Amino acid sequence: MFESITEGLKNTVNKIRYRDDEKALKKACDELKKSLLKSDVFHKVTKEIVSAVESGTREIGIGRDNFLRVVKKELTSILTVKGNQGFVFASKPPTVVLMTGLQGSGKTTTTGKLANFLKTQKKKKVMIIAADLQRLAAVEQLRQIAQKIEVELVADENATPTQIVTRGLKRAENELYDVVLIDTAGRLAIDEALMDELLKLRDIANPDEIFYVADAMSGQDAVRTALSFNEKIGISGVILSKFDGDSKGGVALGVSHQVGVPLRFIGVGEKPEDIEQFIPERIVNRLMGAGDIESLAEKTSAVIDEKQAKKMTQKIKKGKFNFNDFLDQMDQMKKLGSMKSLLGMIPGMGAMAKQIGDMDLDNSEEIRSIKAMINSMTKKEREDPDLLSNSRKRRLALGAGLDQMQVNRALKQFKSAAKLAKQLSGKGGRGMQDMMKQMQGGGGFPMGRR
Repeated sequence: MFESITEGLKNTVNKIRYRDDEKALKKACDELKKSLLKSDVFHKVTKEIVSAVESGTREIGIGRDNFLRVVKKELTSILTVKGNQGFVFASKPPTVVLMTGLQGSGKTTTTGKLANFLKTQKKKKVMIIAADLQRLAAVEQLRQIAQKIEVELVADENATPTQIVTRGLKRAENELYDVVLIDTAGRLAIDEALMDELLKLRDIANPDEIFYVADAMSGQDAVRTALSFNEKIGISGVILSKFDGDSKGGVALGVSHQVGVPLRFIGVGEKPEDIEQFIPERIVNRLMGAGDIESLAEKTSAVIDEKQAKKMTQKIKKGKFNFNDFLDQMDQMKKLGSMKSLLGMIPGMGAMAKQIGDMDLDNSEEIRSIKAMINSMTKKEREDPDLLSNSRKRRLALGAGLDQMQVNRALKQFKSAAKLAKQLSGKGGRGMQDMMKQMQGGGGFPMGRR
């Protein structure tokens, strides 16, 4: 995320030294202005940021450190709008959220992502109510999403939206649900009929939150429609969908400030896991290249079982990491979301995140080949890779649709990775240095033909 803005900030900082003069400050501010406008930040927001950075730096003394400190402060200020951040639960459950947005904005998919986030990361009992009866197959789409993420869905194509919502809320209260997400109808554009229906649902549901889902790729149009929704029905937060398709990221930097409500979440991919809380301080750290360790820790702690992690660490230390363990780790990684997003949260790894792109652990040809090879193994071979003789490797190659050279290379790299993991578990910093050297030397786990 925010590749364009982060790159622009790096170029901006290069225009100013640790101690410098007015001329250098002017150059740095001009560069900051160019980079923000190039990243599609709204021109009035850009002007406000640049003006505040220039005066703020001059006030405390012109120099690189002071300039960076002021940039960070002003970016945080522009992103921070009065209201809730992330997801805030009502004092008395269930917390009711009305999901609104135009047709095609990704509202239904985002509802599923938010439900999955609440279930997996917040450990809450979640219900979705399908109140979008305007779009053909909207209910069926939501039914498939709910089934995939294993949350309860209340739906009835033969009832009216108000009847469905009334029924769902009553059931949620009786069955002690923590959160209810109501997926509402959208239109291709804002019209009177849409607003009338949303106002009726708002009055019946009495929601704790009204989220507006905006398509990040629509740029300033997303801001304008959010303003209209806020004016007509009142919204308490914006969720930007399809943010992975907009590497510039400028709309995220200005939407809260322009609409006057907090940006709460951003959708960063197509999978249920690909949604992140928008916490201004954390996002600014990522913009400045400092990563976001808090969000990474929250994601991993929600997905990875602590006892299982300790058990795996012991196996690695003893050099007993096998192919079953590898498959388990792959499944855990999938639950964390996109690799690009995860690397972007680690300080100093932003450049690597950009290089690897959106590596998909399900659809990558290399990963599929590895899994096919492992699935061709017997139970004993998975547990003890040393059993794999040449005849067994030939059988694996045939079963996985690979040649034996690919199998040999994969097995060799697996042993190297297991050995390196063992070193890392016992060497601390030295082990990490070894890993970085291997990565720089082109290490990895590729399966494709060279």
